[in-house]
Amino acid sequence: MRLSRIIMALTVGLAVVAVPTAAGAAAPQPQPSATTDPPQPPPYPPGTVASLTVNRPTIYLGETVVLTGTNFGPNETVDINVTVTPLAAPAGGAAPARRSDGSTVAMAPVAYQASAPLHFTAYTNGQGRFTKNYKPSVTGLLTFTATGRESGRTASTELRVLHKKQPLPVTGDSLGTPMKLGGGLVGAGAVMLLLTLAWRRRQRFGGAAH
Repeated sequence: MRLSRIIMALTVGLAVVAVPTAAGAAAPQPQPSATTDPPQPPPYPPGTVASLTVNRPTIYLGETVVLTGTNFGPNETVDINVTVTPLAAPAGGAAPARRSDGSTVAMAPVAYQASAPLHFTAYTNGQGRFTKNYKPSVTGLLTFTATGRESGRTASTELRVLHKKQPLPVTGDSLGTPMKLGGGLVGAGAVMLLLTLAWRRRQRFGGAAH
């Protein structure tokens, strides 16, 4: 009788001990928090800056330049805006131009060109580079601003467009110097001719006297 009580007590104790263990096993285990995705590398190397250049900083109206853009997005469309500002006129109070005789020439002011913005597009290759030919139709200081549609990268450059070279007008002043020089040469030639004739005559008559 005593032995059965002991066995019963041990059984009850084991059951009491086993209940928390079973409850702990049945309780839902906390799920590990979802790990965030590793940061994606930027699509462009850090520190690189888009650039835009022209092959010639100054041209004459009617000539063509080559625009080159680098470090834009690969295979993207680049919008290029062009603004035109007039070339700076001579500063006020500057000394006027002078002719060779000392008289002054009035300097005509620079005509203002309409600064309507222009727009065109270019397309980059896999390295984010593009080239584009451009032929200005107005004179002035042209500012090109290129912006990549996907990358948002932007760059700008400037181009100075001058009027076509014109032949210098022929004026009285410009003709005076060549005419004076020509007259002097003709006079010198005449003197040399007279001296030559005189020498020949002297030689002829001198030889006859001997």
